[in-house]
Amino acid sequence: MRAATTYPETRYTSPAPPPPDFTSKRERERLSGAALKAFFNIIERWSIRDEDARELLGGVSNGPYYQMKKSQEGRTLSADELFRISYLIGIFKALNTLHGQDLADRWVRLANSNRIFAGQPPLEFMKKGGQQAMEIVRELLEARIQGK
Repeated sequence: MRAATTYPETRYTSPAPPPPDFTSKRERERLSGAALKAFFNIIERWSIRDEDARELLGGVSNGPYYQMKKSQEGRTLSADELFRISYLIGIFKALNTLHGQDLADRWVRLANSNRIFAGQPPLEFMKKGGQQAMEIVRELLEARIQGK
């Protein structure tokens, strides 16, 4: 008897749509306006200074940052910027699931005793560690939601 040469077909189908393809310029163009609007709403709710917000986006310089802030339409973000905003949206959502609005909005600026943050605010951790640090914060909060 000969072994099968292909992996058997699965009956499982994901209920969720496939993730967006950030390598596609068309997809990035489609998502950029809404992503920037969400980003600036989160920055406002969290009371984040512009210089810190620029760092969260990956070190965007003043000119482009203020153009984005003035008008979110017509700007195409990079894959890195979209990933960063995606993490921040997830963090925002998780914080509002875990805490009341006041604490959820202040949490990123508060000193944190979790060993991941070494006593510093999560905002500083994310600014220094970039996209990878944002992913860690999001995973930490998602784990807390799940009771882990």
